[in-house]
This record gives sequence, structure tokens and C-alpha cells, in this order.
Amino acid sequence: MTNQRKPRGPYRKSAERREQILQAAYEAIDEYGERASLQDIADRVGVTQPALTYYFPTRDDLLLAVLERRDVLGKAFAGDAVAEGQTMIDGMVASTHHTTDHPGLAKLYVTLSAAATDPESPAHSYFTERYRGLAGEVTRDFEEQQRTGVIRADEPADHLARALLAVLDGLQIQWMHDPTVDIAAIAETFTRMLAPSAGSGQEKKPAD
Repeated sequence: MTNQRKPRGPYRKSAERREQILQAAYEAIDEYGERASLQDIADRVGVTQPALTYYFPTRDDLLLAVLERRDVLGKAFAGDAVAEGQTMIDGMVASTHHTTDHPGLAKLYVTLSAAATDPESPAHSYFTERYRGLAGEVTRDFEEQQRTGVIRADEPADHLARALLAVLDGLQIQWMHDPTVDIAAIAETFTRMLAPSAGSGQEKKPAD
């Protein structure tokens, strides 16, 4: 088997510099939210502000890259819960702790998400694909859990999946207005409503 060669020379250095900038942006936004300036990010890396545009041509490019990193870390957090034998639902609820531990990133997510409802927004495609992908992933997991009797089967799996995503996003917004809102505990309350005993106990019969 042929070993895949790692980038060398200027290519490796370029990748490392991009990673440094992205990590600096992640940390700055985690600390200051969307108010974090490009100059602050450049200072953290030790480059000029114009140098940032070589790796991230626009501020939006950099902010979206930060959100993508947040997604990766959030999924890893949820994945740890699943690896310990919990369900995807439990994993997504566990990921709320990642949200509350990083308020600046949460604020960036909510701000860009609202702006992305405009089809002309640079973030529109990102959020459209993100929700579509998450909904599909959760739906498939819910369908399997319905077959095994773990969650109620009297409602369509895709509806339950979208409802879960809406609850998690809505709780995030409420928590930003009032940090005393325990979004993890409330999310767990919602997941208990997905149990078979919370429904009719029977699948809906198809219409004649």
C-alpha cells in the first residue's frame, strides 16, 4: 500500500499558518463574540491584517470557518457520549454543555444564522446545508430507534428530528438572553417527551 505523503515545504507551512489563524479566530470569537476584530486575530498570530486575506479572503469566510470548527468540536463532544453507550439524542443534549462553555461562539452562531435567512447572505448555503444534513442524520437515527421501540412511533421521524433541532436552537437563544436558563436540563425534558409512553403507544395508521 502506498503511503500518503504529508505536505512539505511551503505547502506545509501554508497549512500550518492557516490553522494558526483559524485557531486564533476561534479563541478571539470565543472570548469577544462577533466583536472580535481582524486586527486582534492578526496580532494573536503575529501577522499583518492584510495577510489574513491570503488564507481567508473575507471576514465572512473566516467566521464561517470558525463555525465549521465549532460544529466539529460539538459533534466530537456528542460523539463521546454516544461512544459511552448513549443514544444520539443523549449526545446532542450533552453537546449543549459545549454551547454554554463557549458563549462567544454561540452568539456568533445565532447572529449569522439570523442573517443567513437572506438568500444573498454569504452564510445562507452553510446553514441550509447544515440543517439539511443534521435533520437527515437525526431522522435516520430516530427511525432506527422507532423500530426498536426506544422512542415514540406515532409521529414521523423527520418531524421529531426537526422538532429536536428547533428546541436546541431555541433554547440557545433563550440562554443568551438569560444565562440562568438550564438548556441541558430542559433539553433532557424534551427528550423524555420522545419516549413511547409520551405518545399514544401506537403508530399512526396511514390514511385510506
